[in-house]
Amino acid sequence: MTAATHDSVRLRALIAAAKRWDVIFVALGIIALGIGLLTFAALFLDMLIDGWSRLRPEFFTQFPSRRAGQAGILSAWVGTTLVMLVTAAVAVPLGVAAGIYLEEYARKNWVTDIIEINITNLAGVPSIVYGLLALGLFVYGFGLGQSILTAGLTLALLILPVVIVATREAIRSIPANVREGSYAVGATRWQTVKDHIVPYSMPGILTGVIIGMSRAIGETAPIITIGALTFIAFLPPTPVTAQFPFLSFEWLQAPVTVTPIQMFNWTSRPDEAFHANAAAAGTILVAMTLLMNGLAIWLRYRLRRNIKW
Repeated sequence: MTAATHDSVRLRALIAAAKRWDVIFVALGIIALGIGLLTFAALFLDMLIDGWSRLRPEFFTQFPSRRAGQAGILSAWVGTTLVMLVTAAVAVPLGVAAGIYLEEYARKNWVTDIIEINITNLAGVPSIVYGLLALGLFVYGFGLGQSILTAGLTLALLILPVVIVATREAIRSIPANVREGSYAVGATRWQTVKDHIVPYSMPGILTGVIIGMSRAIGETAPIITIGALTFIAFLPPTPVTAQFPFLSFEWLQAPVTVTPIQMFNWTSRPDEAFHANAAAAGTILVAMTLLMNGLAIWLRYRLRRNIKW
């Protein structure tokens, strides 16, 4: 056997071994994915069955009550909606702007390296740490109390690293020739960012924002830490009024509760009927999270399809 033939046989053996490992890893991945999906489906189905009897229209229009059959999630889902509005209003502009600055304007030196490392690390910090930070800063430091504003700012801090990282990754995915072509025809850096970088990176940015919001909507620990209430039988003041300027911000200072906290309150009670209420609220919360993630996937696909490099 010649040396060339020996090398060819050895190369074929290496390729065959690599293909076998590829098949093994693919099989392990499919098995792991199947186990995860089956576990989630089993838990969700069990929760759906437990709470099915309470999934009625009046469940959304009734306040919490000491009687399980009359209890609803009206104040909880309204509080969740308002808190998410504050969270989005704070986290999205700050996160996107910070991501654009770090990627397009900031000088690459040891200072930006430290900032980047800390932003990445903050994305993995336990959520209760943000609750403790908000308790000292917003509740006691700024005197905002246990309000919708405090809860929204707390969750905004929580998802801010996620939005920044998603924005930067979306910008990095844009080919360099887009910038070079823009600069070649005389565009300034701001015009390049405004007319090319941001529009082309919007699918990734929106995906990161929605995924961050879907994480925030299910958080309980930081909201409990700041002292949010577990029982509220009233709604905050309406943001829209009949008098000029037709807007009111009193609702920002209203006491807050959210759907996860309402679920926590019901599950802590010994009565099984309250557990059914918690299961129904959990089913709604999981459905909302799945819808938000599905929306992120759809928007990403829809917007990317319209991009022509």
